[in-house]
Amino acid sequence: MYWETVGATKTFTHPVNTAWLDGVSRSARILDYGCGYGRSVRELRDLGFSEVSGVDISAALIARGRQTWPDLDLAVLTAPPALPHRAASVDVALLLAVLTCIPDDEAQQALVAELDRVLAPGGLIHVSDLVLQPDERHRQRYAAHARSHAAPYGVFTTDDGAVCRHHDPGHLRELFAAFELVSERHVDVATMNGRRASARQLLVRKA
Repeated sequence: MYWETVGATKTFTHPVNTAWLDGVSRSARILDYGCGYGRSVRELRDLGFSEVSGVDISAALIARGRQTWPDLDLAVLTAPPALPHRAASVDVALLLAVLTCIPDDEAQQALVAELDRVLAPGGLIHVSDLVLQPDERHRQRYAAHARSHAAPYGVFTTDDGAVCRHHDPGHLRELFAAFELVSERHVDVATMNGRRASARQLLVRKA
């Protein structure tokens, strides 16, 4: 599995827009879904948030995080997208470059539904993910994968074997259509393979 081998060595860079959390209590229950090795959990803990935890499907990434920061609350997600959390037990969820790792529409919708279940009324989801890139290299990759795999446009395979998806911004908004869109912004990020790419960040609130 990619995320237990090559993927577990990567450096992740999608930023948390901490200004979006200015009004959030430092005791809020924050969940980083797809936390990787826990870098964003560490960042929020360092900012004074006391109830931050992370889950990821990769046991190798979680082991890396526990070795680097033994004090963090990191756990392996054994049956994604199902979470062990009770309903309405999370105040803020982070979803940083996670949807790019879930190419299938129905699987993305199932994840959003599970986050909706565990999120308390008025809770927030901070989304950051890659959008369709305009360069010819990516356009050729998207088209080739769509032809050969009957996949949504934007899905492709990286040179080292990861199946990823870049999104139309409208698709990201539609995924969270049941939530209130609080804010949206464009950011440039480094991909896990060190290339520059365009990304979109959304902050949405549960009614």
